[in-house]
Amino acid sequence: MKKLEKYGKLLKNVDLQKYNTYHLSASCEYLFFPKDVINLIESLKYLKNKKIPYFILGNGSNVILPSNCFKGVIIKLDNLTNVNINENIVNCEAGVLISHLVRECVNHDLKGLEWAIGIPGTVGACVFNNAGAYKSEIFDFIKNVTILNENFEIKKLDKKIIAHSYRNTMFKEVKKYVIISVELELMFGNKEKSNELIIDRAKRRVSTQPIFYPNAGSVFRNPEGLYVGKLIEDLGLKNYHINDAYISEKHANFIINKGKATYEDITKLIEIVKQKVKEEYNIDLVCEQEIIKW
Repeated sequence: MKKLEKYGKLLKNVDLQKYNTYHLSASCEYLFFPKDVINLIESLKYLKNKKIPYFILGNGSNVILPSNCFKGVIIKLDNLTNVNINENIVNCEAGVLISHLVRECVNHDLKGLEWAIGIPGTVGACVFNNAGAYKSEIFDFIKNVTILNENFEIKKLDKKIIAHSYRNTMFKEVKKYVIISVELELMFGNKEKSNELIIDRAKRRVSTQPIFYPNAGSVFRNPEGLYVGKLIEDLGLKNYHINDAYISEKHANFIINKGKATYEDITKLIEIVKQKVKEEYNIDLVCEQEIIKW
């Protein structure tokens, strides 16, 4: 395993609590930060050859990590941070935080991504999940996505061949690709107007979302034409909890960690909500967050 140090930073026996926004206690045998795309490819080839399990983790903002230790290598793409802007075409690597990308684009008088300013995820994860807010989503602006295929070859996929829908993409269904960058086409705008919109969106988030507690964003996808937070609230489930995992009083489609919530607490709470919504409304809720098992 020491050979990985040739390709980037390698940490051993790591507590992942600070690497997920729920602040859940999780751990891994190794945490690895490849230097760049070339070193990522070489490290993946090495791990595959040695039959060592690996898992790629973004900013940990849309995942529920299990309590047991991952017997392998967690890979973080934090060093893939190149952003290139040419006119209204933006090329961005997967490790860039989406909030940073928004600021870069606004500073170049480009508009379209202001809705993403409060999302704590990476660009790669936003593409993976087709992240969105305020009736916009990242696939509204994507031209193509550059990936590593199952043979760790660099391929560029046109948006037209990437199956995607509300909070979903083919990357979630077929996990043989590694997203390494994305090309976006934005609109020319005005920095001052974009900053006004960003301030408005930030105020809305503070007033409507429990941003001061550890959470992983919206728990469930909205059923078509409905708001799942309203459904859960109408069932009287605000503040319902299992140990330190609480349904937020501010927004019922958020689960928050008020202390030492665990993977088991949160996943049990999710199942209870799904069951009660099914019984009352005959609606099958779909979890937006990714429940990880390793």
